[in-house]
Amino acid sequence: GYRVSLQGNFFGHNHTYITFPEYNPRKHIKLDPPLNIQSNITASKCQIWWSVPWYLAEILQYELQYKEYGMSWEIALNKTPPSSLPQIEIEATELRSGIAYIARVRCKVSENEDSYHSQWSEWSQTTVFQRAGVPKLSEKILNTRTMQFLFIPLSFGTLLYLFWNCKLSSRYCCFLTSGQKASPALTFPRQLLSFSHSIICTMGILR
Repeated sequence: GYRVSLQGNFFGHNHTYITFPEYNPRKHIKLDPPLNIQSNITASKCQIWWSVPWYLAEILQYELQYKEYGMSWEIALNKTPPSSLPQIEIEATELRSGIAYIARVRCKVSENEDSYHSQWSEWSQTTVFQRAGVPKLSEKILNTRTMQFLFIPLSFGTLLYLFWNCKLSSRYCCFLTSGQKASPALTFPRQLLSFSHSIICTMGILR
């Protein structure tokens, strides 16, 4: 260790003041802030990462702050990465849709490290990210109604087409493999019921 002293001249007399009888530089470190902070946001999460000197990567711990853009840092939220890796994830559920956020990070020597001790570094530069907005309710309703208006006339047109074809084909007969005769008109009600059930189910989904 070292002994750090302070000397001064007061009223024409020299005085020596011992401030640190045993000063160990390893225990009084202030690191530079992390560099190159970047972010990438998807529908499910926001990934943020940064860089530090490779020889310090395994002994550092980090603290991330993020907030809505334009708000004060005093009300920012803090997150601590679960490991010493220079990266962190924020779940999309923690972010408001369509709102821009800004984040920064700082570092210090991990408290689990016995050989060194430091205070927090200054905050890094910032990165800005934004969760994509979700469609408005009115747009969803408009799309659903448009599908309904298109589906209804097409459905009735198909019904009329089936009915007309069945009426024409009822004049002819087809033979089953057993030799019995069967009229296509007899199978039409079953087809009609099956098609009607499909229409009802589809309309229920559109609602």
